Amino acid sequence: MREVLLLCWRDTRHPQGGGSELYLERVGQELARRGVRVTLRTAHYPGAARAEVRDGVRISRGGGRFTVYPLALLAIVLARFGRGPLRGIRPDAVIDTQNGIPFFARLVSGVPVTVLVHHCHREQWPVAGRLVARVGWFIESRLSPWLHRDSQYLTVSLPSAEELALLGVEQERVAVVRNGIDPVLAVAEPRSAEPRMVVLSRLVPHKQIEDALDVLARLRRRVPGLHLDVVGSGWWDEELYAHAARLGVLDAVTFHGHVTETRKHQVLSRAWVHVMPSRKEGWGITVIEAAQHGVPTVGYVSSRGLTDSVVDGATGLLVRDLAGMTEAVAGLLGDDLLRRELGEKARERAADFSWGATADGVGRVLEASVAGRRLGGLVSAARY
Repeated sequence: MREVLLLCWRDTRHPQGGGSELYLERVGQELARRGVRVTLRTAHYPGAARAEVRDGVRISRGGGRFTVYPLALLAIVLARFGRGPLRGIRPDAVIDTQNGIPFFARLVSGVPVTVLVHHCHREQWPVAGRLVARVGWFIESRLSPWLHRDSQYLTVSLPSAEELALLGVEQERVAVVRNGIDPVLAVAEPRSAEPRMVVLSRLVPHKQIEDALDVLARLRRRVPGLHLDVVGSGWWDEELYAHAARLGVLDAVTFHGHVTETRKHQVLSRAWVHVMPSRKEGWGITVIEAAQHGVPTVGYVSSRGLTDSVVDGATGLLVRDLAGMTEAVAGLLGDDLLRRELGEKARERAADFSWGATADGVGRVLEASVAGRRLGGLVSAARY
């Protein structure tokens, strides 16, 4: 495979970029290091360059939240005639990232297209408004599966593969390649002497950070000195500040906002418990980031993806509701032996993941697609 085109509505430097964008970029960087020519087409945002090369990946930006899709298709068409922002590319394969809706690149690319789906968005669409939600879910659940009825699919967890099956996508063409993780080179912060919870997330409604604040409020009297660190930024931040104020816990929570990678790992290394109250996750890369520091995760089993990234009872605890989350966190904070046992198993499991292994898996999927074959099932796996 000589050249690949990656399509995603955001990149990692976008103000709302997250784990799905990181997955695609890290894979692209690994492929570029192996001699594959990689181009990423994504949305533009204030302060971003229209075109740049970063870590071996050529990045082309254009359009916004909705216009990124038609402008990307136009750029692909123009490139086939040697014109436009993507002129000069001749990809052997395309990865079309479906964050709710795909780019529909198979209509114009002329080469095999792999549809990357981190998770289905049924629970998230209502945030976009009634009309957009209805149209979006129709595209995601009906139109896209029909249009891509012969295409290769790629996802990051077994639960996400099961969700695609419910939409009619045959499992024989749904490859599962789990996330990698960046190694932690140096961390200056020791474990906190006082109990600390941490949340690492974009601050958006479906991440349900309110639940972590509620846990803090419910446990303050039971766990003296308890503190919550919230790492991340997003447009829902004012709502979260207001919720913390209503609960009377502003003095026991630190909103760090967007931080550097070094600072992120410093905060994680100080924590006792990582809380992930998200309504929906494809995988939950922050679970593994916390695990690198021996920090177990408490999350919701209904999020689906966490049932793959958290080994319940071994590397963390999965619960069904806020009451369950409160008691699970209380139990870990109060039981040093259990917390350390889960944390060490989480650390061991984290060592099984790398972006090199993820790129190996994605590369196999793309090579098979170019050869006219389809792959299904777990392509890259950890021990558990």
